[in-house]
Amino acid sequence: MTNQKFKTYSFYVEGMHCKSCGLVIEQELSDLSYVEFVHADTNKHIVTVTGDFEGVPQEELAKDFSVLLVEQGYTFSVEKPRGKSGARNLSDFKVAIPIAIGFALLFVLLQKIGIVNLVDASKMTYGTVFVIGIIASLSTCMAVVGGLVLSMSATFAKEGDRVRPQLLFHIGRIVSFFILGGVIGAVGSAFTLSTFASFALGLIIAIVMLLLGLNLLDVFQFTKRFQPAMPKFISKHALGVSKWNNALTPLLVGIVTFFLPCGFTQSMQIYTLSTGGFFTGGLTMLSFALGTLPVLALISFSSFSIKNSSKSGIFFKTAGLIVIMFAIFNLLNSLAVIGFLPPIFNF
Repeated sequence: MTNQKFKTYSFYVEGMHCKSCGLVIEQELSDLSYVEFVHADTNKHIVTVTGDFEGVPQEELAKDFSVLLVEQGYTFSVEKPRGKSGARNLSDFKVAIPIAIGFALLFVLLQKIGIVNLVDASKMTYGTVFVIGIIASLSTCMAVVGGLVLSMSATFAKEGDRVRPQLLFHIGRIVSFFILGGVIGAVGSAFTLSTFASFALGLIIAIVMLLLGLNLLDVFQFTKRFQPAMPKFISKHALGVSKWNNALTPLLVGIVTFFLPCGFTQSMQIYTLSTGGFFTGGLTMLSFALGTLPVLALISFSSFSIKNSSKSGIFFKTAGLIVIMFAIFNLLNSLAVIGFLPPIFNF
């Protein structure tokens, strides 16, 4: 029988863009003693909360939840926010599209003159993976890993220990990405991938990245349903590690970020299967982790958060367009591998 004291309220949440965001919100609110159940619907930007609120009005709860999660870029309201969709949402593209086109032109120019080699006809280079890491750190990684960092920081800041935990976290993250990436590469090397299998793997990565890019645009809500994610029970246990108060907790938290529901991380893990060995697999995931390092370090040691910026819409749409560009390049290069198309960057 349902407890008569329990009430269920639904809140609109700004800043909730993907499943990672929803998982972070569910985890944080579930830790509140008076909350019994939380469900985040990323498609509708709605979070439903059930609990014993002791007569506190829904409007006050919205304020309390916003205060709790404001550093992670989430704002709760009882009524659907106005001015965040429609014309304003689309107007962000007026700035985002030229920036993305400029990035694409620079990308091709640097590739053509040989200053960098970000794209290869048959594989991703470490430079490509590094750039993807940068983009990831400013989007889904910021949502889930950034939230984890902030949560852990709060736990240790109460004891006046701020720097050491952050250093341990980043060391654990970088080292674990190399080792676990190497393990994935070694596992993949046990199987001889045919040309078609390599194409299929590249196609999967391209589709995953395309969905990630479309989600960042925040225009096509249906794409959120297809976003890949780790099984929820694994992700929740991984997020829960940050609540432990132990000297080695930051190191362990850095390690478990390898298993968190970041679509970019998962797409790189899939790709690492095809790298053919421990060392190349390790370097691939290490390149990705190093790409995420600058932004995650800023989050660790400051209050940096793009999600709280008034220009966040422009930024995420720019990032989304760039990710879509990478997805298209990856798809075309996969087609080149099977001989369907000539190499795109055959300079």
